Amino acid sequence: MDASELVDRLRTTFDRGVTRPLAWRLGQLAALQQLLVEQGGRFEEALHQDLGKAPAESQVTEIGFLVQELRHTRRHLRDWLRPQAEPVPMVAMPARAATVLEPLGVALVIAPWNYPLMLALSPVIGALAAGDAVVVKPSELAPATSALLAELLPRHLDARAVAVVEGGAAETTELLEQRVDTIIYTGNGRVGRIVMAAAAEHLTPVTLELGGKSPVYVDESADLDVAARRIAWAKFLNAGQTCVAPDYVLATPSVAERLVPRLGEAIRGLYGEDPLSSPDLGRIVDDRHFARLSALLQNGRIAVGGTTDPERRRIAPTVLTGIRGEEPVMQDEIFGPILPVIEVADERAAIARVNAGDKPLALYVFSERPASRRLWTTSTSSGAIGFGIPAMHLSVPGIPFGGVGESGTGAYHGRRSVVAFSHEKAIFAKPGRPETLGLIRPPYTPARERIIRRLVR
Repeated sequence: MDASELVDRLRTTFDRGVTRPLAWRLGQLAALQQLLVEQGGRFEEALHQDLGKAPAESQVTEIGFLVQELRHTRRHLRDWLRPQAEPVPMVAMPARAATVLEPLGVALVIAPWNYPLMLALSPVIGALAAGDAVVVKPSELAPATSALLAELLPRHLDARAVAVVEGGAAETTELLEQRVDTIIYTGNGRVGRIVMAAAAEHLTPVTLELGGKSPVYVDESADLDVAARRIAWAKFLNAGQTCVAPDYVLATPSVAERLVPRLGEAIRGLYGEDPLSSPDLGRIVDDRHFARLSALLQNGRIAVGGTTDPERRRIAPTVLTGIRGEEPVMQDEIFGPILPVIEVADERAAIARVNAGDKPLALYVFSERPASRRLWTTSTSSGAIGFGIPAMHLSVPGIPFGGVGESGTGAYHGRRSVVAFSHEKAIFAKPGRPETLGLIRPPYTPARERIIRRLVR
Protein backbone atom coordinates (compact mmCIF):
# COMPACT_ATOMS: atom_id res chain seq x y z
CA MET A 1 0.00 0.00 0.00
CA ASP A 2 1.43 3.40 -0.96
CA ALA A 3 1.45 6.39 1.37
CA SER A 4 -1.59 8.03 -0.24
CA GLU A 5 -3.71 4.90 0.14
CA LEU A 6 -2.49 4.39 3.70
CA VAL A 7 -3.37 7.92 4.83
CA ASP A 8 -6.73 7.70 3.05
CA ARG A 9 -7.49 4.46 4.90
CA LEU A 10 -6.57 5.98 8.26
CA ARG A 11 -8.65 9.07 7.50
CA THR A 12 -11.65 6.90 6.64
CA THR A 13 -11.30 5.21 10.02
CA PHE A 14 -11.17 8.59 11.74
CA ASP A 15 -14.08 10.03 9.77
CA ARG A 16 -16.23 7.05 10.72
CA GLY A 17 -15.73 7.96 14.38
CA VAL A 18 -13.87 4.77 15.31
CA THR A 19 -11.18 6.56 17.31
CA ARG A 20 -13.33 9.12 19.14
CA PRO A 21 -14.98 7.14 21.99
CA LEU A 22 -13.15 7.28 25.31
CA ALA A 23 -13.52 3.51 25.65
CA TRP A 24 -11.62 2.99 22.38
CA ARG A 25 -8.82 5.32 23.45
CA LEU A 26 -8.42 3.68 26.84
CA GLY A 27 -8.55 0.24 25.24
CA GLN A 28 -5.75 1.10 22.84
CA LEU A 29 -3.61 2.53 25.63
CA ALA A 30 -4.16 -0.60 27.73
CA ALA A 31 -3.26 -2.81 24.76
CA LEU A 32 -0.08 -0.84 24.14
CA GLN A 33 0.90 -1.16 27.80
CA GLN A 34 0.27 -4.90 27.71
CA LEU A 35 2.34 -5.19 24.54
CA LEU A 36 5.32 -3.46 26.14
CA VAL A 37 5.15 -5.63 29.24
CA GLU A 38 4.64 -8.93 27.44
CA GLN A 39 7.16 -8.26 24.67
CA GLY A 40 9.67 -6.38 26.80
CA GLY A 41 12.33 -9.04 26.30
CA ARG A 42 12.05 -8.81 22.52
CA PHE A 43 12.33 -5.03 22.65
CA GLU A 44 15.38 -5.31 24.91
CA GLU A 45 17.02 -7.58 22.35
CA ALA A 46 16.14 -5.26 19.46
CA LEU A 47 17.57 -2.25 21.27
CA HIS A 48 20.72 -4.19 22.04
CA GLN A 49 21.08 -5.12 18.36
CA ASP A 50 20.60 -1.51 17.24
CA LEU A 51 22.56 0.41 19.88
CA GLY A 52 24.21 -2.07 22.21
CA LYS A 53 21.93 -1.01 25.06
CA ALA A 54 22.04 -2.96 28.30
CA PRO A 55 18.66 -4.52 29.18
CA ALA A 56 18.39 -2.49 32.38
CA GLU A 57 19.07 0.74 30.50
CA SER A 58 16.39 -0.17 27.95
CA GLN A 59 13.93 -0.62 30.80
CA VAL A 60 14.80 2.67 32.47
CA THR A 61 14.92 4.88 29.40
CA GLU A 62 12.56 3.22 26.94
CA ILE A 63 10.26 0.37 27.93
CA GLY A 64 9.65 1.29 31.56
CA PHE A 65 9.48 4.97 30.67
CA LEU A 66 6.62 4.24 28.27
CA VAL A 67 4.80 1.99 30.72
CA GLN A 68 4.85 4.75 33.34
CA GLU A 69 3.59 7.28 30.81
CA LEU A 70 0.80 4.94 29.78
CA ARG A 71 -0.28 4.41 33.38
CA HIS A 72 -0.32 8.15 33.99
CA THR A 73 -2.31 8.83 30.82
CA ARG A 74 -4.87 6.10 31.46
CA ARG A 75 -5.36 7.33 35.03
CA HIS A 76 -6.00 10.95 34.06
CA LEU A 77 -7.39 10.89 30.52
CA ARG A 78 -11.05 11.12 31.48
CA ASP A 79 -10.38 14.29 33.49
CA TRP A 80 -8.16 15.80 30.79
CA LEU A 81 -10.97 15.45 28.24
CA ARG A 82 -13.64 17.15 30.34
CA PRO A 83 -14.73 20.56 29.04
CA GLN A 84 -12.83 23.34 30.79
CA ALA A 85 -15.14 26.17 31.85
CA GLU A 86 -13.91 29.72 31.35
CA PRO A 87 -15.16 32.98 32.92
CA VAL A 88 -17.40 35.23 30.80
CA PRO A 89 -16.99 39.04 30.86
CA MET A 90 -19.89 41.23 31.97
CA VAL A 91 -20.51 42.50 28.45
CA ALA A 92 -21.44 38.95 27.34
CA MET A 93 -23.47 37.88 30.38
CA PRO A 94 -25.49 35.77 30.87
CA ALA A 95 -23.58 33.07 28.99
CA ARG A 96 -21.32 30.04 29.37
CA ALA A 97 -17.88 29.51 27.82
CA ALA A 98 -15.63 26.46 27.73
CA THR A 99 -12.96 24.68 25.75
CA VAL A 100 -12.93 21.06 24.63
CA LEU A 101 -10.11 18.98 23.16
CA GLU A 102 -11.10 17.76 19.72
CA PRO A 103 -9.03 15.11 17.88
CA LEU A 104 -7.25 16.46 14.83
CA GLY A 105 -7.49 13.45 12.53
CA VAL A 106 -4.45 11.60 11.18
CA ALA A 107 -1.14 12.11 12.99
CA LEU A 108 2.31 11.39 11.54
CA VAL A 109 5.11 10.46 13.96
CA ILE A 110 8.65 10.54 12.53
CA ALA A 111 10.93 8.91 15.09
CA PRO A 112 14.74 9.10 15.54
CA TRP A 113 17.25 6.31 16.04
CA ASN A 114 18.74 7.18 19.43
CA TYR A 115 15.72 6.13 21.50
CA PRO A 116 13.95 4.27 18.71
CA LEU A 117 11.22 2.76 20.87
CA MET A 118 10.48 5.52 23.37
CA LEU A 119 10.53 8.38 20.85
CA ALA A 120 8.35 6.40 18.44
CA LEU A 121 5.70 5.39 20.97
CA SER A 122 5.59 8.33 23.39
CA PRO A 123 3.94 10.51 20.71
CA VAL A 124 1.70 7.58 19.77
CA ILE A 125 0.39 7.56 23.34
CA GLY A 126 -0.64 11.20 22.91
CA ALA A 127 -2.20 10.57 19.51
CA LEU A 128 -4.26 7.60 20.70
CA ALA A 129 -5.30 9.42 23.87
CA ALA A 130 -6.40 12.40 21.77
CA GLY A 131 -8.54 10.15 19.57
CA ASP A 132 -6.44 10.35 16.39
CA ALA A 133 -5.43 7.76 13.86
CA VAL A 134 -1.66 7.57 13.61
CA VAL A 135 1.08 6.45 11.25
CA VAL A 136 4.54 5.83 12.72
CA LYS A 137 7.74 6.12 10.70
CA PRO A 138 10.55 4.48 12.77
CA SER A 139 14.18 5.22 12.02
CA GLU A 140 15.91 3.06 9.45
CA LEU A 141 19.11 3.43 11.51
CA ALA A 142 17.53 1.24 14.21
CA PRO A 143 16.36 -1.61 11.95
CA ALA A 144 15.70 -4.25 14.60
CA THR A 145 13.44 -1.95 16.62
CA SER A 146 11.76 -0.70 13.46
CA ALA A 147 10.99 -4.23 12.29
CA LEU A 148 9.61 -5.21 15.69
CA LEU A 149 7.33 -2.17 15.78
CA ALA A 150 6.09 -2.98 12.27
CA GLU A 151 5.37 -6.55 13.36
CA LEU A 152 3.74 -5.94 16.73
CA LEU A 153 1.81 -2.65 16.58
CA PRO A 154 -0.73 -3.68 13.92
CA ARG A 155 -1.17 -7.02 15.69
CA HIS A 156 -1.88 -5.60 19.15
CA LEU A 157 -3.52 -2.26 18.31
CA ASP A 158 -6.44 -1.41 16.05
CA ALA A 159 -4.90 -1.84 12.59
CA ARG A 160 -7.65 0.33 11.12
CA ALA A 161 -6.23 3.31 12.99
CA VAL A 162 -2.54 2.56 13.61
CA ALA A 163 0.05 1.88 10.93
CA VAL A 164 3.83 1.56 10.74
CA VAL A 165 5.82 2.52 7.65
CA GLU A 166 9.40 1.29 7.49
CA GLY A 167 12.09 2.69 5.23
CA GLY A 168 14.38 5.65 4.79
CA ALA A 169 14.32 9.12 3.31
CA ALA A 170 12.21 8.14 0.31
CA GLU A 171 9.42 6.73 2.46
CA THR A 172 9.56 9.71 4.82
CA THR A 173 9.36 12.10 1.88
CA GLU A 174 6.34 10.30 0.47
CA LEU A 175 4.57 10.47 3.82
CA LEU A 176 5.32 14.18 4.11
CA GLU A 177 3.66 14.77 0.75
CA GLN A 178 0.34 13.53 2.11
CA ARG A 179 -2.27 15.70 3.78
CA VAL A 180 -2.09 14.68 7.41
CA ASP A 181 -3.45 16.71 10.31
CA THR A 182 -0.43 16.98 12.59
CA ILE A 183 3.24 15.95 12.47
CA ILE A 184 5.75 15.35 15.24
CA TYR A 185 9.38 14.99 14.25
CA THR A 186 12.34 14.29 16.54
CA GLY A 187 15.81 14.77 15.11
CA ASN A 188 18.09 17.51 13.82
CA GLY A 189 17.38 21.01 12.65
CA ARG A 190 18.31 20.37 9.01
CA VAL A 191 15.62 17.72 8.60
CA GLY A 192 13.31 19.71 10.85
CA ARG A 193 13.32 22.51 8.28
CA ILE A 194 12.46 19.99 5.55
CA VAL A 195 9.56 18.68 7.63
CA MET A 196 8.28 22.18 8.32
CA ALA A 197 8.51 23.17 4.65
CA ALA A 198 6.55 20.07 3.62
CA ALA A 199 3.93 20.73 6.30
CA ALA A 200 3.47 24.29 5.05
CA GLU A 201 2.01 22.91 1.80
CA HIS A 202 -1.09 21.81 3.73
CA LEU A 203 -0.77 24.24 6.69
CA THR A 204 -0.25 21.20 8.90
CA PRO A 205 0.71 21.93 12.53
CA VAL A 206 4.14 20.60 13.47
CA THR A 207 5.87 19.69 16.71
CA LEU A 208 9.66 19.66 16.37
CA GLU A 209 12.06 18.23 18.95
CA LEU A 210 15.51 19.16 17.68
CA GLY A 211 18.04 18.97 20.52
CA GLY A 212 21.09 21.22 20.54
CA LYS A 213 24.05 21.94 22.79
CA SER A 214 22.67 21.64 26.32
CA PRO A 215 25.13 23.28 28.75
CA VAL A 216 25.95 22.55 32.39
CA TYR A 217 27.18 25.20 34.80
CA VAL A 218 28.85 24.14 38.05
CA ASP A 219 29.79 26.65 40.75
CA GLU A 220 31.81 26.48 43.95
CA SER A 221 28.75 25.92 46.16
CA ALA A 222 27.91 22.57 44.52
CA ASP A 223 28.86 19.19 45.96
CA LEU A 224 31.35 18.29 43.24
CA ASP A 225 31.26 14.56 43.94
CA VAL A 226 27.50 14.50 43.46
CA ALA A 227 27.71 16.81 40.45
CA ALA A 228 30.33 14.63 38.77
CA ARG A 229 28.33 11.41 39.28
CA ARG A 230 25.11 12.94 37.96
CA ILE A 231 26.74 14.67 35.00
CA ALA A 232 28.55 11.47 34.03
CA TRP A 233 25.39 9.39 34.30
CA ALA A 234 23.33 11.73 32.12
CA LYS A 235 26.11 12.43 29.61
CA PHE A 236 27.23 8.87 28.92
CA LEU A 237 23.78 7.23 29.03
CA ASN A 238 23.15 5.64 25.63
CA ALA A 239 26.79 6.44 24.75
CA GLY A 240 25.99 10.14 24.86
CA GLN A 241 23.36 9.82 22.12
CA THR A 242 20.64 11.61 24.07
CA CYS A 243 19.01 14.86 22.99
CA VAL A 244 18.98 16.26 26.53
CA ALA A 245 22.43 14.99 27.50
CA PRO A 246 24.86 17.56 28.91
CA ASP A 247 26.80 18.75 25.87
CA TYR A 248 29.52 20.71 27.66
CA VAL A 249 30.43 21.98 31.14
CA LEU A 250 31.10 25.59 32.15
CA ALA A 251 33.02 26.28 35.36
CA THR A 252 35.56 28.68 36.78
CA PRO A 253 39.20 27.47 36.65
CA SER A 254 39.22 26.51 40.34
CA VAL A 255 35.98 24.52 40.06
CA ALA A 256 37.04 22.88 36.79
CA GLU A 257 40.36 21.80 38.32
CA ARG A 258 38.54 19.94 41.07
CA LEU A 259 35.64 18.68 38.93
CA VAL A 260 37.58 16.99 36.12
CA PRO A 261 39.26 14.28 38.26
CA ARG A 262 35.93 13.63 39.93
CA LEU A 263 34.38 13.09 36.51
CA GLY A 264 37.07 10.50 35.88
CA GLU A 265 36.20 8.76 39.15
CA ALA A 266 32.49 8.86 38.28
CA ILE A 267 33.14 7.31 34.86
CA ARG A 268 35.17 4.49 36.43
CA GLY A 269 32.35 3.94 38.91
CA LEU A 270 29.88 3.55 36.02
CA TYR A 271 31.92 1.58 33.50
CA GLY A 272 35.01 0.25 35.29
CA GLU A 273 38.69 0.70 34.50
CA ASP A 274 38.19 -0.40 30.89
CA PRO A 275 34.92 1.17 29.70
CA LEU A 276 35.29 -0.31 26.20
CA SER A 277 34.75 -3.77 27.68
CA SER A 278 31.80 -2.75 29.86
CA PRO A 279 28.49 -4.41 28.93
CA ASP A 280 26.73 -1.25 30.13
CA LEU A 281 28.30 1.14 27.62
CA GLY A 282 26.31 1.51 24.42
CA ARG A 283 27.80 1.80 20.95
CA ILE A 284 27.73 4.51 18.31
CA VAL A 285 24.89 4.02 15.86
CA ASP A 286 26.87 3.77 12.59
CA ASP A 287 30.28 4.24 10.97
CA ARG A 288 29.59 7.82 9.85
CA HIS A 289 28.79 8.99 13.37
CA PHE A 290 31.74 7.02 14.75
CA ALA A 291 34.13 8.76 12.33
CA ARG A 292 32.66 12.18 13.16
CA LEU A 293 33.03 11.63 16.91
CA SER A 294 36.52 10.14 16.59
CA ALA A 295 37.65 13.31 14.82
CA LEU A 296 36.35 15.42 17.70
CA LEU A 297 38.75 13.63 20.05
CA GLN A 298 41.52 15.72 18.48
CA ASN A 299 40.10 18.87 20.08
CA GLY A 300 41.71 20.22 23.25
CA ARG A 301 43.38 17.83 25.69
CA ILE A 302 42.07 14.42 26.69
CA ALA A 303 41.78 14.44 30.48
CA VAL A 304 39.77 11.21 30.78
CA GLY A 305 39.16 8.39 28.29
CA GLY A 306 39.80 8.95 24.61
CA THR A 307 40.20 5.30 23.55
CA THR A 308 38.11 3.81 20.75
CA ASP A 309 37.14 0.44 19.30
CA PRO A 310 36.27 0.94 15.60
CA GLU A 311 35.18 -2.67 15.05
CA ARG A 312 32.50 -2.45 17.74
CA ARG A 313 31.92 1.30 17.20
CA ARG A 314 32.69 2.08 20.82
CA ILE A 315 34.21 5.23 22.27
CA ALA A 316 35.23 5.38 25.92
CA PRO A 317 33.59 8.17 27.92
CA THR A 318 35.90 11.12 27.35
CA VAL A 319 36.45 14.44 29.10
CA LEU A 320 38.20 17.20 27.14
CA THR A 321 39.93 20.20 28.70
CA GLY A 322 41.69 23.18 27.17
CA ILE A 323 38.63 23.95 25.07
CA ARG A 324 38.25 27.63 24.21
CA GLY A 325 34.96 27.49 22.27
CA GLU A 326 36.01 27.85 18.64
CA GLU A 327 36.91 24.19 18.12
CA PRO A 328 34.77 21.83 15.97
CA VAL A 329 33.58 20.05 19.12
CA MET A 330 31.79 23.25 20.14
CA GLN A 331 30.14 24.04 16.80
CA ASP A 332 27.36 21.44 16.74
CA GLU A 333 25.63 19.10 19.15
CA ILE A 334 28.16 16.40 20.02
CA PHE A 335 25.68 13.53 20.40
CA GLY A 336 28.29 11.13 21.66
CA PRO A 337 30.39 10.25 24.74
CA ILE A 338 32.62 13.34 24.64
CA LEU A 339 32.33 16.03 27.31
CA PRO A 340 34.24 19.32 26.90
CA VAL A 341 34.94 21.37 30.03
CA ILE A 342 35.25 25.10 29.35
CA GLU A 343 36.68 27.52 31.88
CA VAL A 344 34.91 30.85 32.37
CA ALA A 345 35.73 33.84 34.54
CA ASP A 346 32.51 33.77 36.52
CA GLU A 347 28.79 33.06 36.41
CA ARG A 348 27.97 36.13 34.31
CA ALA A 349 30.52 35.03 31.72
CA ALA A 350 28.96 31.56 31.65
CA ILE A 351 25.50 33.05 31.06
CA ALA A 352 26.85 35.29 28.32
CA ARG A 353 28.42 32.29 26.57
CA VAL A 354 25.17 30.32 26.73
CA ASN A 355 23.13 33.27 25.46
CA ALA A 356 25.53 33.81 22.57
CA GLY A 357 24.47 30.47 21.07
CA ASP A 358 21.17 28.92 20.06
CA LYS A 359 18.58 28.34 22.76
CA PRO A 360 19.22 24.80 24.06
CA LEU A 361 16.71 22.03 24.60
CA ALA A 362 17.84 21.84 28.22
CA LEU A 363 20.16 23.75 30.54
CA TYR A 364 21.55 22.44 33.82
CA VAL A 365 22.88 24.29 36.85
CA PHE A 366 24.70 22.84 39.86
CA SER A 367 24.53 25.56 42.49
CA GLU A 368 23.20 25.64 46.03
CA ARG A 369 22.78 29.42 45.92
CA PRO A 370 19.13 30.52 45.45
CA ALA A 371 20.29 33.76 43.85
CA SER A 372 22.23 31.81 41.25
CA ARG A 373 19.26 29.63 40.42
CA ARG A 374 17.05 32.69 40.02
CA LEU A 375 19.64 34.35 37.80
CA TRP A 376 19.90 31.39 35.45
CA THR A 377 16.11 31.04 35.32
CA THR A 378 15.50 34.67 34.44
CA SER A 379 18.58 35.41 32.32
CA THR A 380 18.54 32.44 29.92
CA SER A 381 16.04 30.75 27.61
CA SER A 382 15.86 26.99 27.11
CA GLY A 383 13.32 24.25 26.64
CA ALA A 384 13.84 23.23 30.25
CA ILE A 385 16.15 24.07 33.11
CA GLY A 386 17.29 21.51 35.65
CA PHE A 387 18.94 22.22 38.98
CA GLY A 388 21.12 19.57 40.58
CA ILE A 389 20.64 16.85 37.95
CA PRO A 390 20.53 16.64 34.16
CA ALA A 391 17.91 14.83 32.04
CA MET A 392 15.69 13.74 34.93
CA HIS A 393 12.96 16.24 34.06
CA LEU A 394 11.85 13.90 31.28
CA SER A 395 10.58 11.48 33.94
CA VAL A 396 7.89 13.94 35.10
CA PRO A 397 4.80 13.60 32.86
CA GLY A 398 3.19 16.72 34.31
CA ILE A 399 5.76 19.11 32.85
CA PRO A 400 6.23 19.71 29.11
CA PHE A 401 9.05 18.31 27.03
CA GLY A 402 9.94 20.63 24.18
CA GLY A 403 12.41 23.11 22.81
CA VAL A 404 12.52 26.77 21.92
CA GLY A 405 14.01 28.42 18.85
CA GLU A 406 16.58 26.17 17.20
CA SER A 407 15.95 23.40 19.74
CA GLY A 408 12.35 22.92 18.64
CA THR A 409 8.79 24.11 18.72
CA GLY A 410 5.82 22.69 20.59
CA ALA A 411 5.86 20.30 23.54
CA TYR A 412 4.35 17.05 24.74
CA HIS A 413 4.23 14.48 27.60
CA GLY A 414 1.32 13.90 29.95
CA ARG A 415 -1.71 16.10 29.34
CA ARG A 416 0.30 18.20 26.89
CA SER A 417 0.59 15.17 24.62
CA VAL A 418 -3.19 15.09 24.35
CA VAL A 419 -3.22 18.85 23.74
CA ALA A 420 -0.49 18.53 21.10
CA PHE A 421 -2.58 16.05 19.11
CA SER A 422 -5.87 17.94 19.56
CA HIS A 423 -7.58 21.14 18.58
CA GLU A 424 -8.65 23.13 21.62
CA LYS A 425 -12.09 24.19 20.46
CA ALA A 426 -13.86 27.17 22.02
CA ILE A 427 -17.54 26.80 22.94
CA PHE A 428 -19.79 29.74 23.77
CA ALA A 429 -23.49 29.52 24.65
CA LYS A 430 -25.92 32.36 25.43
CA PRO A 431 -29.56 31.77 26.39
CA GLY A 432 -32.41 33.35 24.44
CA ARG A 433 -33.71 35.12 27.54
CA PRO A 434 -33.03 37.58 28.96
CA GLU A 435 -32.10 39.48 25.81
CA THR A 436 -29.15 41.68 26.74
CA LEU A 437 -27.78 42.36 23.28
CA GLY A 438 -29.96 45.46 23.09
CA LEU A 439 -27.71 47.10 25.66
CA ILE A 440 -24.64 47.08 23.39
CA ARG A 441 -25.97 47.37 19.84
CA PRO A 442 -26.82 50.45 17.79
CA PRO A 443 -28.34 52.94 17.87
CA TYR A 444 -25.80 54.21 20.40
CA THR A 445 -27.94 56.54 22.41
CA PRO A 446 -26.37 58.49 25.29
CA ALA A 447 -27.93 56.02 27.76
CA ARG A 448 -26.54 52.99 25.88
CA GLU A 449 -23.12 54.59 25.58
CA ARG A 450 -23.01 55.10 29.33
CA ILE A 451 -23.93 51.44 29.89
CA ILE A 452 -21.32 50.25 27.40
CA ARG A 453 -18.58 52.28 29.05
CA ARG A 454 -19.42 50.73 32.43
CA LEU A 455 -19.54 47.19 31.03
CA VAL A 456 -16.20 47.27 29.24
CA ARG A 457 -14.16 48.74 32.09
